[in-house]
Amino acid sequence: NYSSQIIQLIQAYADCVTDDGPFKGMMAMKTYGPIARTFHWGFIGIFLYGIIKQVDDISQLEDSALLRFEVLFALVFLAVLAGRFIYMTKTQTSALPADTSRFQRQAARFVHWGMYASLAAIAITGLMIGGLFSLGFKSGFLIEAVTELHGLTVSLSYLLIALHIAAALYHRILGDGVWSAMTPFWKEQ
Repeated sequence: NYSSQIIQLIQAYADCVTDDGPFKGMMAMKTYGPIARTFHWGFIGIFLYGIIKQVDDISQLEDSALLRFEVLFALVFLAVLAGRFIYMTKTQTSALPADTSRFQRQAARFVHWGMYASLAAIAITGLMIGGLFSLGFKSGFLIEAVTELHGLTVSLSYLLIALHIAAALYHRILGDGVWSAMTPFWKEQ
């Protein structure tokens, strides 16, 4: 049954960020601090800006100012993502309930790491497109293949982000404290 598998996957993702660290196995009642929240919500803003200002057609890169901006934006995107990844994996622990199943934790970790990988791949393939374009590869198999890969990584990130949001909403409905650990609004009672 596909619907039950989808629900199980959403629940699995919802139930894990990481189970390492000093609070491993403790009940989910933690709150992420201001740095973690700033990385989380700030990166959402950067990602949304990237979606809004995206290049619609590769020929737009003929404008050298736009090409430079796109390269700079991709580098900033990668730097913030790397900073977020390092900070979150080195200093933060899970806000999950102690009774979360191992399968759910592993499935969730896979989705979470998938988000980092797909978001990094968006910027990396964007840089590759810019580099190829500036080297004169304005059409042909190579730039078309990288452009297609770029589009696939964007689509994958949308899917993984949708799972992330669904999992967050699942935890909000469940009322187990996971939602309130990162979200500054619609707090659980």
